[in-house]
Amino acid sequence: MATVSKKKVLNQSTFGGVPYGNATALTFQFATNASGVFVDSDQATAVASGDKVRLGVLPAGMKLIDALFIVSDAFTALVTADIGFEYVDGVDSTAVPQDADYFGTAIALNTQGRYPADNAAVSVVTLPKDAYLILTTGGANCAAVGVADIVIKGVLTGAP
Repeated sequence: MATVSKKKVLNQSTFGGVPYGNATALTFQFATNASGVFVDSDQATAVASGDKVRLGVLPAGMKLIDALFIVSDAFTALVTADIGFEYVDGVDSTAVPQDADYFGTAIALNTQGRYPADNAAVSVVTLPKDAYLILTTGGANCAAVGVADIVIKGVLTGAP
């Protein structure tokens, strides 16, 4: 009977260059004011259905494991969101393609609650470079106060 080993099984990195471990949960917030304007944005107009919102940066080398969406103040009726990532430099990767709904599709932002990642068709990936966490709205324009926190869980493996 043969023994089969993974390549470089003895040299795999286990920490992301930090002495206290490499598991992480990064939190990003999407909040709108009474007019539907993204509170912490560079735009003074309301977020419309189909708009793409950059919420922050997921660092290069982060292994994407899971996500949780917490809606603590419901948005305008019918507002939903796809949540995914796109590369900061604007250049796609063949190894890990950008994915606008990697974490979730049509997440109900119009109802308070906690929602898990729902895109079961994707595998765990490690980002080869920095990527924006993006939220693409759908269903309706934002026209009221709303607050959602997005928690991205992963492993910081260090920049490739």
